[in-house]
Amino acid sequence: MSEQWSSPSPSGATSEIQNYLIPAILSAVFCCVPLGVVSIIFAAQVNSKLAAGDIAGAMESSKKAKMFMFIAIGGGLLIWIFVILIWLLVFGAAAVNM
Repeated sequence: MSEQWSSPSPSGATSEIQNYLIPAILSAVFCCVPLGVVSIIFAAQVNSKLAAGDIAGAMESSKKAKMFMFIAIGGGLLIWIFVILIWLLVFGAAAVNM
């Protein structure tokens, strides 16, 4: 009547770790290339660390990929807003002086 004890499978914990690869690629293409590339590098490390059994390292790479992805998106948006404002000021001033 005794039951065999088995350790829980680590697959449940690893399936919750996201690698953020697709958002990282999109942030590199559309927002800020240098920070997006850093995000892609960390996102690519997640799956290899999971395969090696390094769950803590995979979680750390996932957090860094997410952080650099958001920084790339925020930086890209700020740059685009700045460019549009400068463009409007320059062409607005040119239109007034006509």
